[in-house]
Amino acid sequence: MAFSAAMAVGSTAIAAGAVISRFSDPLRDYDTTTAGPFDSATARLQLVDHGAGTTAVLHVRGVDPSVSGRTFGAHLHNAACATDQPLLSGGHYNHDAHSGAPKVVISDQTEVWLDFTVDASGAGDSNSVVRFTPTPGARSVVIHANPTDPTTGGAGARIACLPVEW
Repeated sequence: MAFSAAMAVGSTAIAAGAVISRFSDPLRDYDTTTAGPFDSATARLQLVDHGAGTTAVLHVRGVDPSVSGRTFGAHLHNAACATDQPLLSGGHYNHDAHSGAPKVVISDQTEVWLDFTVDASGAGDSNSVVRFTPTPGARSVVIHANPTDPTTGGAGARIACLPVEW
């Protein structure tokens, strides 16, 4: 769902006319044969296109509190996701790759990185501001087993995902 509005996201003021897309759903589990901390979790993603770029806000709830204090990598990926199919979501959405840049740089400014730390209540929140607007399509936010390595963009195994399409 997308609409235009003037509002505030966290401490970031959003100008009138910004396009806001919201997605909310139970997370898709990438391994239904084994119990994991995201088996009952839900996630909500908000993308705010403010013309000069995009603010992404991720809220994850219902994570097993036994992993409180642990940080998980989370990134916008190129394709949709589905239960038990971790490779279906493709690679990270990278603005350089999508815009045809001669050199593709992997960083928190060319990709949407949304790492979060789970608190004692089983919740985690994050946000990212980038200077580009992701191309609409069937995409996903993938949660990885480890925090994002800032030099490679890697974050370990894919453990759950949220489908997003706009």
